[in-house]
Amino acid sequence: MSNTPMAASPLTRAVLEIDEYASGLGWDQPARLFALVDTARLRAQEPSLAAQLGLQDAPETTGLTPIEQDEIAADKPLDEFLGTIAWPDAVVGCALTVERLMLPPSAEAQVPQGLSEAKLAKWVADHPERQEVRMTVAVLRDGSRDSAVRLREKDSPTEVLTGPDLVPGLVRALAATFED
Repeated sequence: MSNTPMAASPLTRAVLEIDEYASGLGWDQPARLFALVDTARLRAQEPSLAAQLGLQDAPETTGLTPIEQDEIAADKPLDEFLGTIAWPDAVVGCALTVERLMLPPSAEAQVPQGLSEAKLAKWVADHPERQEVRMTVAVLRDGSRDSAVRLREKDSPTEVLTGPDLVPGLVRALAATFED
């Protein structure tokens, strides 16, 4: 992607590329799952697919190529869906982009106890300090991880927060898709 800033690692570049892709689709989108494959290996082993993806002339030899997977079923909870995934050996990592409502840490003390999941979701949606966010999280088989968080109210590539520990629960869920 042309607007993706250069980043220190191939994983961070992949996360920012996926974030940019999701941004181009707009908000209020379903969760999207991506396989991450080694770009050099893809070019060597699947030259026709690499050409289809526009990678045949890419100079980079250490990059990761995100490949979007089939749509995630909206009627199944995300954690249950992720529990059904098994990746082939050619997939070196995976990434997920998902939109959620988040509250600042200061609001945690205000959360009413004993609410059902549906009532808690409504309480968060009605909270005046809620923020709509898009989270893009990626993990590799070797345990590497990175993520990007974009606020809807600051929807700009220069306002994307990145780091490996921004969404630890989602990192654990994605890493579990590589466990036997």
